[in-house]
Amino acid sequence: MQEEKKTAERKQEGAKKEVKETTKVLRHVVLFNFTDSATDDNIKEIEQAFAGLPERIPEIHDFEWGTNNSPEGLDKGLSHCFFVTFLSEEDRAIYLPHPAHLK
Repeated sequence: MQEEKKTAERKQEGAKKEVKETTKVLRHVVLFNFTDSATDDNIKEIEQAFAGLPERIPEIHDFEWGTNNSPEGLDKGLSHCFFVTFLSEEDRAIYLPHPAHLK
């Protein structure tokens, strides 16, 4: 009985996850659906434009993007998601009117 208790305690300890200290960030989320007339080149141009923003706007802390691949069928035509991460509202305020963002 004592050995079973020790085994259960070890499993419980192993199941505990380390909590990392996190920094609060602000995420600007952009979702796209493209019209039927959008060509592959048009879509690639948008992808490249977004991917190039961190090089032009130093206030961008991080950037991720991807395409929908969910089998649920709940995307309502949205195919692309772009996450632009900032460390503050001030950084986002600089980004929003930035010429590279408005292009």
